[in-house]
Amino acid sequence: MSRVSRLNSPLLLGFEHFEQTLDRISKAASDGYPPYNIEQTPDDGLKIVLAVAGFTMDGLSIEVADNQLVIRGRHTEDESDKVFLHRGIATRQFQRSFVLADGIEVSGARLDNGLLTIDLHRPKPEPVVRTIEIDGPAKKRRGSKDQTIDVGGSASGGTEG
Repeated sequence: MSRVSRLNSPLLLGFEHFEQTLDRISKAASDGYPPYNIEQTPDDGLKIVLAVAGFTMDGLSIEVADNQLVIRGRHTEDESDKVFLHRGIATRQFQRSFVLADGIEVSGARLDNGLLTIDLHRPKPEPVVRTIEIDGPAKKRRGSKDQTIDVGGSASGGTEG
C-alpha cells in the first residue's frame, strides 16, 4: 500500500527532511516516563525540565545529532540487596527524544533536586539578501545598468553583492 505524502505540493521544494522528521515523531513511543515540562524563557529561549528522581549525573546523558535532542537515563545503583515494601519511585532506563528546529542550540544542562534542566536558544540570524543575475539575450539589450529587487520589494539600481 502506498503512503500519501503530507508535503506533496509542487511549491514545497526541498522539504523532504520535514517528511522524515514527521515520520520519526509519529513512530516515537508515547511513553510518559520521565515526565517533563517545556517552558518559554524571557529571552525567547526554551527550557526542558525532566523529573529524574533517583538518577545521578553519571547515569544521565544528553546528545544532539541530526537536529534531534536525545536524553538517556540508566540507573547505576545496585538495589539487589534492598527489600521494598512499596516501590513508587520509578528508576527504570529511559530515552526521551525531542526534534529541534534548524538553528536551535543547546546552551547548557544542569541537574538539581531531581530535575534535569536543558536550556535551548535560537541565535538571531543575520538577514541575507543575495541578488541572482539573470543571463540571456534580453540582458544585452537592457544596457549596462542592472536592476535588482530586494526582499522588501523595492527596485534599486546597481548590483548588490
